[in-house]
Parts: sequence; structure tokens; C-alpha cells
Amino acid sequence: MEKVGWFKNLFFVSLILAGGLTLFGFLMAKQRIIPPESFRPGSEVQTDIENVVATLDAAFRQGQIASGIQPAELVDNLTVARRLGLGLAGTIPSLEEIRMLESLPEDQQVYWWVSRLLEDRRTSNHVAERFARALVGVEDGPFLIFRRSRFVSWLSDQFQNNVRYDNLARRIMTNDGLWTDTPAVNFYTRTITQEEQAKPDPVLLAGRTSRVFLGMRIDCLQCHDDFLGNVNLGSVDNPRGGTQLDFHSLAAFFGQVENSFLGIRDAENSDPYRYRLLNQTEESEIEPAVPFYHELDSGESVLRDRLASWVTHRDNRVFARATVNRVWAILFGQPYLEPVDDIPIDGPFPKPLELLVDDFIAHQYKLHRLIRIIAHSEAFRRSSIHPDAVSGKYIRHGAVFPMNQLRPQQVAGAMIQSTKLTTVDFSAHIVTRLTGFGQQNSFVRRFGDPGEDEFEDKGETVTQRLLMLNGNMVNERVKNGLNSPSHLATVSPDDETTIETVYLSVLSRRPEPEEKEHFAIQLEGKSRGQKSRAVLDLYWTLINSAEFRWSH
Repeated sequence: MEKVGWFKNLFFVSLILAGGLTLFGFLMAKQRIIPPESFRPGSEVQTDIENVVATLDAAFRQGQIASGIQPAELVDNLTVARRLGLGLAGTIPSLEEIRMLESLPEDQQVYWWVSRLLEDRRTSNHVAERFARALVGVEDGPFLIFRRSRFVSWLSDQFQNNVRYDNLARRIMTNDGLWTDTPAVNFYTRTITQEEQAKPDPVLLAGRTSRVFLGMRIDCLQCHDDFLGNVNLGSVDNPRGGTQLDFHSLAAFFGQVENSFLGIRDAENSDPYRYRLLNQTEESEIEPAVPFYHELDSGESVLRDRLASWVTHRDNRVFARATVNRVWAILFGQPYLEPVDDIPIDGPFPKPLELLVDDFIAHQYKLHRLIRIIAHSEAFRRSSIHPDAVSGKYIRHGAVFPMNQLRPQQVAGAMIQSTKLTTVDFSAHIVTRLTGFGQQNSFVRRFGDPGEDEFEDKGETVTQRLLMLNGNMVNERVKNGLNSPSHLATVSPDDETTIETVYLSVLSRRPEPEEKEHFAIQLEGKSRGQKSRAVLDLYWTLINSAEFRWSH
């Protein structure tokens, strides 16, 4: 038994030494991050984007002047990098990435960071999850015939390769096949219920289509006409109230879809879509019809192809506007127009939003370009701090950056990265990735997933706050002998470097003079063991701060 205990102690000592040597090697070595391929300073593409950004900034400034609003100051590049990391990749920049970022000329830093993120699989995975929540929800769905993970993985590949978003949407609406080898059809199999084993639910599909691709809550018309004036259809010049027939005419486009041994397909001899409308005594046959912009309806014989052509038509600005608004929400933490899936057809629409819509359509619905434009805009670089009492109009006019509580996936991702100096991405050690994956899933499960309505501000609960203060993940990440907090005080050349490293790792900024002075006193004259314990306390304190848990 004594021999077993001796080997056990030797094993843990070896782990701690390995962690310390790894950390020391990182501190002493030069950074070797491969530059992103799309980082081409001075290229025509960058110049073109800068021109669009200048026009966008001018539109925001015009609105600010007209509203008598003084915009907040611009933040530094590290704050922008943190916002982009959280919004796109669901995590914060590592110290390794910060060092590389700061080695570049200041005017190229954000451009380099956006390029790196857009080529990073962490970004495509995170953005794919954000879109998947709207398209197929967060539940597991029907057993055997629904593969949510396959659908998210496929979406991630599309975003990674910068596939045109109109083509992506068209594939989701029109693909045939099995849910395993044609992942896009999981959009359909998600709606199959036990009652309707062979048919996806046209009502659910119409609701998803209208909310995600049109940015409109037409599904509220499922049971009755719109009596409150909340849904305007028809056209921009001649809007009219929505009716129950409008919704079920949209649902009728999915009436031919069935699930066979070959997977999702259009049935050759399917019955027409039927529904009993309000005030009717029996079901009636309902013809497929688009709810607005009827002139854009191609009239194709295959109903799903016909609907997809209409949704993604170049002149259907509703589709582009809904997409721009959702991407804006992912980056800012809240949509430009709220709610994200309830945009009126008849406006009026803010000029900056319409500029983004124009560019998105003109440049083939490329999400990477849209993200670059938003990320370089002054609206994205504004501080969250303003001397005035800030109201919603300040945010709408791009005068301040909105403060939002981080989603649980972002909190967990930031915690994992903050306790490692090197980047926790797909090139990280498999043990590091698996440990982080397990801890993140456990944390999100206990913290509470916001579900599909993740852009609605629900506030922090007492249970969530206690989980941060007393939960296992924070303590495990901070006290793990293989992570940086346990060794930082030992391998750092001085106390000032220690404090600065902790702040950069956790909050993506350097400490203010009074903060540095306060914590330097805590480390001054202490033994090595006492310094290590003080560094652990500093990590725990910063991770539990509001600054860490909020996007700002």
C-alpha cells in the first residue's frame, strides 16, 4: 500500500512539474501562430470593406446628430478582440493570441483578429450552434430519425467555407435524403411526431421558415387572423393585416413532404394540404401561396423549390434583412431590431441596417464579409460607458455598445481559456480539449441553457450566481495543477508580470494602476507558496467579477 501511495504521489508531482515546465516554456518562447490566409493588409478587398464601413459610420453619425445624441468613446483593440472572440467563437482571446495581436501595427490588429477568427473552427462551430437553435431548436427531437449534431456539424462546414447564405438556405429547404448522409434534411425530421411517423409537420416547418428566413412571426396566425395589427403582409406600398389563411398557405408548400425508407422526399401522389380554418365546420383544401411579394413567386411545379426560390430571391429584402439582423445579434449580443424574428415588412428601417442589407445582397450573401463590416464599424467599437442616462435609442444609433450577460456557453468557454496561456482550439492537446468539453457541458447543464430565445434578456438568477461562486468548474479550472494559475507566480520574473498576465488572461486587459498596486501589496514579501495561493485567489476573484460575466 505504501508503494502504491508513493507512485501516486510521484504521478501527481510529475503532472505539476509538466504543467510548470509547459508554462515556463511558453513564457520564454516566441509566439508561433500561423498568420491567417485572408489577412492581406492593403488589398483591394480590405480597401473595399473600409469604404463600406466609412459609409456605415457616416450613416450612424447622421442619426446621432439628428437625435441629439453624443456617442461614447471608442475602445481599444483588446476590448474589440474580446467582444469578437465572445461573439464569434464563444470564448476570449488567449494570452498567446494577445501577444501576437500586439506585435502587429495597431491599425492592422482588428483586421488580423477577424481574419483569424473567420478561419478558426471554433467560430464556425459557435455560429453554427447559434443558427441551429433557431432552425431546429435545442432538444434532441425524435429518436433515430433526427441527428442534431450532424446538422450542426454540416452548418459549421458551410460557415467555415463561406458558402453563400442564400444557397445554404435553399439547401435546407429543398434537400432530399436520409438524415445521416444529407444533414440538411434534419430541418424536416426534427418536426416529425409519433402521431405523424411518415410526414414532417407543415405547420412547424412554416413557423421555422418564417422566423429564421423571413424574420417574421407569421406562425402567430396559425389559429386566427391578426386582430391587433401585429402582422402586416401584402407589400411595402400596400400593407394589409395578416390572416390565418396566409399562414396555412405558406404551410401548404410543405404538404407534399414525406419521410420514406429513402429519407425525406416529395411524395408523388400526396394529398393536398387541408386545414379547418376558423369559423369553418370542416377542413378545406388550401393552395400554396406566398404571404407577400407575390410578383417574386416563380410558380415552379416542385413546391419546396418554388418556396426556396421566393425566399432567397434577390429582390426579397426580407430574407437579407432577417439574416443581417441575426448576425448583428450574434456579434452584439442583441439584435439591431428586436425581437430578432419579428421585423415588420413595411418598416421604416434604419439607414445603417439597409446599407448592410444592400451590401449583403450585392456581394452574394457572404457572411464573412458581413461580419468584417460590422466588426470594423464604429458602432461595434463604442464603449459601453456613457456620461448620459443611456436609453434604447443610444444603442439603435450605434452610440454605445450594449451590455449583455454572457450565455452559459460563453462563460464556460471564457473560463476554460482564461486558465490556459496557450490557445484552447482544435490544435490543443486532446486531453485539454476533452477536459474542457466535459466541464463545459456540465456547467451549461447546471447553469441553465437559455434555449431558442437566447437573445431575450432574462437576467441572472441566484442559482446561477451561486454556481459561479461555489460551483466545481471555477475551482477545478483554477486549482488544476496542469493549468496556468498553479504555476504563474513561480515562473513569472516578477510580481508585476504575474498580475498583468492574470488580467490579460481573464479580462483581456491590463490592470489599472490602483488595481496593480492593490494586488502587488498582496504578493509583496510572500513566500513562493503564499504567492501561488494569492494568484489562485486573484483568478477566482476576476472570474467571479461582473466584468468577466458580461459582454461590454
